[in-house]
Amino acid sequence: MNIDHTILTVITFVPLAGAVLLALLPDKGKLMQWGALTVTLITFALTLHLPFHYDYSAVSGAFQFEQNAEWITSPAIHYHLGVDGLSMWLVVLTGFLAPLGVLISWNTISDRKKLFYTLFLLQQVAMLGIFVSLDLFLYYAFWELSLVPMTLLIATFGRTVNRRRAAIKYFLYTFIPSAILLVGMLWIYARTGTFQLPELTQLAATHGISNNSAALWLASLAFLVAFAVKVPVFPLHGWLADAIAEAPTAAVMVLAGKLGLYSILRFSFSIFPDESHRIAPLMIALGAIGIVYGALIALVQKDLKQLAAYGTLGHVSVVILGIFTFTIAGLDGGIYATLNEGIGGGALFMLLGILYERYGTYDIRDYGGLAAKLPWMVTLFVITTLSVVGLPMLNGFVGEFLVLTGGMQSTITHHTRWTVLATTGVIFTASYMLWMVQRVFYGNLNDNTADVPAPDLDAREHLALWPMVALMLLMGVASPYWMRAIDAAGTILARELQQAQPVTTNSPLPVPTVPSLANVLAQNDLLPAVNFKTDRESKLNLIPAAADATKKESKLRNISTSWSAALHSAASKPNTEATK
Repeated sequence: MNIDHTILTVITFVPLAGAVLLALLPDKGKLMQWGALTVTLITFALTLHLPFHYDYSAVSGAFQFEQNAEWITSPAIHYHLGVDGLSMWLVVLTGFLAPLGVLISWNTISDRKKLFYTLFLLQQVAMLGIFVSLDLFLYYAFWELSLVPMTLLIATFGRTVNRRRAAIKYFLYTFIPSAILLVGMLWIYARTGTFQLPELTQLAATHGISNNSAALWLASLAFLVAFAVKVPVFPLHGWLADAIAEAPTAAVMVLAGKLGLYSILRFSFSIFPDESHRIAPLMIALGAIGIVYGALIALVQKDLKQLAAYGTLGHVSVVILGIFTFTIAGLDGGIYATLNEGIGGGALFMLLGILYERYGTYDIRDYGGLAAKLPWMVTLFVITTLSVVGLPMLNGFVGEFLVLTGGMQSTITHHTRWTVLATTGVIFTASYMLWMVQRVFYGNLNDNTADVPAPDLDAREHLALWPMVALMLLMGVASPYWMRAIDAAGTILARELQQAQPVTTNSPLPVPTVPSLANVLAQNDLLPAVNFKTDRESKLNLIPAAADATKKESKLRNISTSWSAALHSAASKPNTEATK
């Protein structure tokens, strides 16, 4: 039985069916926990169908497991689902983290369990829907749905009296830009008559969305700001520390990073390639500043949750720096680092949650000397720390290395200095993470926790944490398995973005087109099988022509004459720029 054309629908809506079922069942004993665990395990098993049946040899840029059906005639809205190398592993990661979130919340959530697990499953529905939607309207429906469960989880299950304030801040920060995003989407539909992402990508490649550059620029900002707040990108991170400090562990594992970063890659880059180039220098600068700022602020924190929150800001800033270089290495590294943030960051928040469950505090000053009492916990803490700081052979190193490599390869203005600044963040990250481990687990026992009878990890916690550790190692030493699909997506994105050319709409006179010498040579069969990019800054490679010059001297002389005449004609026209 072939379920390829329906698998994405099944994956997306199994958690919804589970949420409805849990809402109807009585909240007795451990029924809610077992029910949520069963639903999330089934969903994760279904997501594994994607990598095992994915066609890694398919044409780059093609979506797989597609399902496209007309939903609403007017406006033209389709139920259009599909995944590629960019979204497939994010779907699997979402399915993987959900059962671990249930396990880590098993004893922590003791009141209103039905509400908690129902909201948790609805959040999973929203995230899966965002990753698989190829219709802008359908995507926006899931995007808005993701705000509601998370806001309620923070407001209802936060750990202090500030939980409602944190929930309101999170909602306002994310909802207001989302309303602007909707305006941008409606403008695009008014110009093109479609919400379909593949069609919009083709129109954008040929500058067919609109001739009004100012309106396109504003629409691109509407998209980018909404996504940047969700990431969050420095300095739009005002909601992050409060939300992470208050949210329960299972919610924190999916709170930051993935949705916003994916949306920038999928929608901003595809629909607004020229505008993305235009904003790239600023975004690279903000990414580099965010890396250093997040690490320095984390370095002085006394609260473990706050430290992890600002560490998260630094890690997502690494991705921003990488993807806006528009190089294959940067894009591949950014996508891989997004997965790493889900693994390494998720494991860190799980360990912090376990520590809080035993001692009831996140204040670093209350800890010390716990390594002898909790040997398994300190072992997993150290492994997670080494993953987060990017130790070679672990998953964090692969993404960071590719991002920094892409930063040095980028042609964006001042890319080198920003990449050098970002590299210092690696040192700062190691500083605050290793210092945190030293203060919590080594040194003398603290009087506040010395007499607390705290057991080491139990079987349930081992079951939740060791899969994370296994992935840290596997993604560090066997990264090509994940890169097969990721590299295809990164390559097609880099090609589309590098070929994008800004449209000049205010030029008083048309700029004459001077034939490229490479094209002239190729048209005269002097350069067969040589591909030259038409980018204005690209340099002509004349080595093949020089090698063949002795055989076709007379023909080259005629071609050179025509090339000189074309240059002379272009230079003689007024109000035009000199061209090379």
